[in-house]
Amino acid sequence: MHGTPGAAEPPPLPTDRLRFAMPPRHDSVEDERRHRKERLASALRLFGRYGFEDGVSGHITARDPEYSDCFWVNPFGVPFAHIRASDLVLANSEGQVVQGGHHVNQAAFTVHSQVHAARPDVVAVAHCHSVHGRALSALGELLEPISQESCAFYEDHTLYDSYSGVAVDAEEGRRIARVLGSGKALVLRNHGLLTVGDSVDAAAWWFLSLERSCQVQLLAKAAGRPVLIDHRQAVATREQLGGDLVAWINYQPLWQEVTRREPDLFE
Repeated sequence: MHGTPGAAEPPPLPTDRLRFAMPPRHDSVEDERRHRKERLASALRLFGRYGFEDGVSGHITARDPEYSDCFWVNPFGVPFAHIRASDLVLANSEGQVVQGGHHVNQAAFTVHSQVHAARPDVVAVAHCHSVHGRALSALGELLEPISQESCAFYEDHTLYDSYSGVAVDAEEGRRIARVLGSGKALVLRNHGLLTVGDSVDAAAWWFLSLERSCQVQLLAKAAGRPVLIDHRQAVATREQLGGDLVAWINYQPLWQEVTRREPDLFE
């Protein structure tokens, strides 16, 4: 046995001495811009690591803090795994490059610019052709409340129940934005997933969580008949876990891991 019998337990530490990360606030536009670009580069690296990249498809956009109708995005044709903050391209709502040395994926801006325009609360939009997201979208289904994680999307994501090929016109982007509405995520039938957030971290986390929830649903239905969480509990769970701040907090271990392993993304 160890310790002194009857010894008093050490007192708990004051909570103000314990570390708990919260979204940072920046005093200048330049600092906020750098922050968003670094977070965007990290998210793209993670998406590449998780296999969400498919050729030149897939993109994440982040609204510039000064020029609200311009968006930082991954350069066309550059592997996610290689992207540094300095590689990111700034494009206007028409998809025209205003800063950077690469082209941008015009299909990205057909959709992303319209979502950003319809949702001024949104800082970042993520869309990739992930495997399980595409599989669920091919079924024309939404997520069902079968796990704690999927409840975060309960009655807060929608199905774009149409497919007209690669999005190349603004009207298609506007239709997608209308169907998204005020939700955090969209299943694009026969296409894939799209998520939004009030930070890059939140949009990236929602995409990661949505993709995993799609995988769980596909596996559960292949194995049998999933038991649904009832409406009241699903709503309560969404209220606890479905906010962008919770998404930001959930993303921080991933941010720490990728930035420590791949510090060159800050270049």
